[in-house]
Amino acid sequence: MDMSNLAVQYDSGSYAARSSSEREHLPAPAPLAMPIQSLGADAAVAAATPVSGPSDIAKRRAILTTGTLVLTALACWTPIRLYAAEGFMLLEVIGLTLFMTLIAAISCWFTNAAIGLAVLLRGANDELAFSARPPLPRTRTALLMPVYNEDPRATMDRLARMDADLARLGAARSFDIFVLSDTTSEAVAAAEWAEFNLLRNRSRCRAYYRRRSQNTERKSGNIADWVRRFGGAYESMIILDADSVMAGETLLHLVDAMERQPDIGLIQTTPTVINAESLFARAQQFGVRLYGRVASAGLAWWSGSEASYWGHNAIVRVRAFAQCAGLPHLPGRKPFGGHVMSHDVVEAGLLRRGGWGVHVTAALGGSYEETPPSLLEFMKRERRWCQGNMQHFGVIGARGLHSMSRFQMGVGLMAYIASPLWLASLVVGMVIQVSNRPTWYGFWDLFRFDYNPFMWATLLTTLMLLGPKLMGWGLAFFSKAERDAFGGRRMLAKGLVSEMALSAITAPIYMIGNTRAVYEILTGRDAGWTAQVRDGEALSRADAVKGYRNETFAGLFCTLALILRPDLLLWVWPIVVPMLLSAPIAAWTSRIDLGRKARERGFMVTPEELAEMGVSPRGGEVVMLPVRGANPALMAAE
Repeated sequence: MDMSNLAVQYDSGSYAARSSSEREHLPAPAPLAMPIQSLGADAAVAAATPVSGPSDIAKRRAILTTGTLVLTALACWTPIRLYAAEGFMLLEVIGLTLFMTLIAAISCWFTNAAIGLAVLLRGANDELAFSARPPLPRTRTALLMPVYNEDPRATMDRLARMDADLARLGAARSFDIFVLSDTTSEAVAAAEWAEFNLLRNRSRCRAYYRRRSQNTERKSGNIADWVRRFGGAYESMIILDADSVMAGETLLHLVDAMERQPDIGLIQTTPTVINAESLFARAQQFGVRLYGRVASAGLAWWSGSEASYWGHNAIVRVRAFAQCAGLPHLPGRKPFGGHVMSHDVVEAGLLRRGGWGVHVTAALGGSYEETPPSLLEFMKRERRWCQGNMQHFGVIGARGLHSMSRFQMGVGLMAYIASPLWLASLVVGMVIQVSNRPTWYGFWDLFRFDYNPFMWATLLTTLMLLGPKLMGWGLAFFSKAERDAFGGRRMLAKGLVSEMALSAITAPIYMIGNTRAVYEILTGRDAGWTAQVRDGEALSRADAVKGYRNETFAGLFCTLALILRPDLLLWVWPIVVPMLLSAPIAAWTSRIDLGRKARERGFMVTPEELAEMGVSPRGGEVVMLPVRGANPALMAAE
């Protein structure tokens, strides 16, 4: 749903046209100082180390580092040895450098997943010692939902479901709900106010609403404004996105952990995607559900108390946040200067610099979010995130940051820099091959070990890329309870194959899209701030063609190069064909009717969906995965 349609939908007489100053319902002020932090030589650095971190953390990180280096060396050894025997050319040196950089990142990703698999198989992924039944909170917690031109009815409905779940547990008195609006449309703001009052009238939690007249510093400024005005009344705050839903048990587990371990400043949950309708969104939902916990378990194991923060579905100690996380403006002009866009990982680094523990947990279920409905909308969001992560070039060297906080920022940078590096390595490889003799008549020579030094490196790289997916599948497949929760062997296999196929055909499209984003940022183009599209109709052909011109041109360029070396088609067609067909792929995967058909036929179906339906296609009651905090009632369709 685009912003204009949303404004029209709520521009009706059913909402009172009251002034903005009247649209406010707030508690008594409880000010809390939140000083701006320095990133320079005068920055204050705490000497304390959080005791919440594991005692063997150095050993864990050594395992991650060793695995990464060994796999990188194995992938690079053959091409380096063969090229060195013939004498390196400049283009070969460039190509190998690009390849080594990319393979190191892939090796780290694979090693992290392998660690996560081992942790889950041992049942040792609960580093924070969550109790089987969390007690009722002793402290007050604020549920903060920042909104910016969102669908008010859907937003308030999510909060209402969380409120009802807390009331069921007898914990509603310990939580206050805050809707923190940065909405710019008057029609949508009027609807927000009306829908909020409906929520407030039936809520068992206390519910409050505030709309800012100036959207200073976007979401980070919205949260900071609340901390400075009301943070003194709360021990913790749970920060949500407009599409977030969390189970009551999960909220209680988080509060209990903060009360038991006073040196923890932040605990990040690992959200699962729900309510996916289009084919694209269904692939995202299934992939995160099946594979995400393996990666998260690995991350939690080796990051310890120096983990990252993803900006939502996390609990934060208010006093620690106010003390350490006041963000400065970065010097220079946009897109590198100005307010910090990807504020979450910076705030995590500043909290750890202040002596507070920052944790990720993979032990809790009951944490949910939604995903953009189409590839085009997904890439728009990626463009904003890319700009925010690129700003970290100016933050990563800040005084006093823990080395792991710097590493977390580096990982975020690599997530986007990898795309232009991948494209550059493909271009360099094509130039090298085109400059050699054409061998289409000796096609099978490509399989000779001594002729194609990158063949085995490519196979190992492919195995490492697919490995985390296979690990997540194996974890579910070899457990009867989990296998049944996914609908059985056949549905699990259908989901795995279809998700991997969709991931393969969209990967080259991501590469070109993210490369374009990096280029635009480096040339000074700001992403701006637009409302996130969370649902909507399928992409039209015209919008798809317009949105994917660059990807199509890149495919045509590669096709022209293949005229000179047609023997290379076997190796590059999985990249070239999706680029050529990027527009129809984007339009096809955005279709909701195809997403519904996939669900009906058992493709990419998650345990939450099966639990919502009540029975699995194989018959009998669905067995939910044994994860604390799961509550199927919260996952009903809108």
